Amino acid sequence: MLTISSLLYEKIVAHARADHPDEACGVIAGPTGSDRPERFIPMLNAARSPTFYEFDSLEQLRVWREMDDRDEEPVVIYHSHTATEAYPSRTDISYASEPGAHYVLVSTREPDRCEFRSFRIVDGEVTEEEVRITGEDGAAAVGSGEDGAAAAE
Repeated sequence: MLTISSLLYEKIVAHARADHPDEACGVIAGPTGSDRPERFIPMLNAARSPTFYEFDSLEQLRVWREMDDRDEEPVVIYHSHTATEAYPSRTDISYASEPGAHYVLVSTREPDRCEFRSFRIVDGEVTEEEVRITGEDGAAAVGSGEDGAAAAE
């Protein structure tokens, strides 16, 4: 299960909406071994595409080195789909290289609804997981919706 604060949830959704019609992408870092997303790191989609995302290689190197220096790891790797459901594509699956990360997808295909889902991707195998969004007091603010999706209206 991915447990994420409402603040980080909102930042991911806002980034996805801001970059639409191109896919948005980024990372949320957390202390190594904690499985706790804490530090939001929006990144540039070097592909600048509505159907594909790619981290800029120099930016990715800088961000991963910074995480190493801070004893952090990528807890969440996120990107958006602009015209399709929030489910990993074959390309997304083939590029998934962090077996410990939660892969979050946000669909911005509907302007008044956001589909927010999380997956584990290990050795090409995709497993959807529940998303628990917590408020400032740690209580669940938005639970998982249909098919494990957290939906914000």
